[in-house]
Amino acid sequence: MARVYVSIGSNIDREANVASCLVALRGAFGAIDCSPVYECPAVGFSGDDFYNLVVGFDTELAVREVATRLREIEFAHGRRRDLPKFSARTLDLDLLLYDALVQHGDGIDVPRDEITRYAFVLRPLADLAGERRHPELGLSFAELWARFAVPDAGLRRVEPSAPT
Repeated sequence: MARVYVSIGSNIDREANVASCLVALRGAFGAIDCSPVYECPAVGFSGDDFYNLVVGFDTELAVREVATRLREIEFAHGRRRDLPKFSARTLDLDLLLYDALVQHGDGIDVPRDEITRYAFVLRPLADLAGERRHPELGLSFAELWARFAVPDAGLRRVEPSAPT
């Protein structure tokens, strides 16, 4: 059984898309643990603020099958891949960690480099799995967050009306 962590982001109808995504993730993978939800400005383009959070779950599926199911959930929520990388989106699901697997290439990128680059990924991951260690760096996610260069980075914890 692998422990998986996934980053969720949305800035189009974000409350509804995040809530629907959590239902879809539970349907695909079973029980999930959720970090708090953070609101933060769009990065790399001008646009509405995002809701971001991280979920964790256990699965017996192979890493490629998890990635495929995440893409299916994105597409079911109207995600378009024909737009620029930095643009508004209904739903963005990124596979951050698959146990301690380190794989870069062949369509799989774990651990994601966004973990250490963006506060909106690292902060909720540290909230949810602070004691776990980054498989390449050996530091816990709580330690990585404590060392993060821009601690708040415009993040604001929110309580969406939809349950997580």
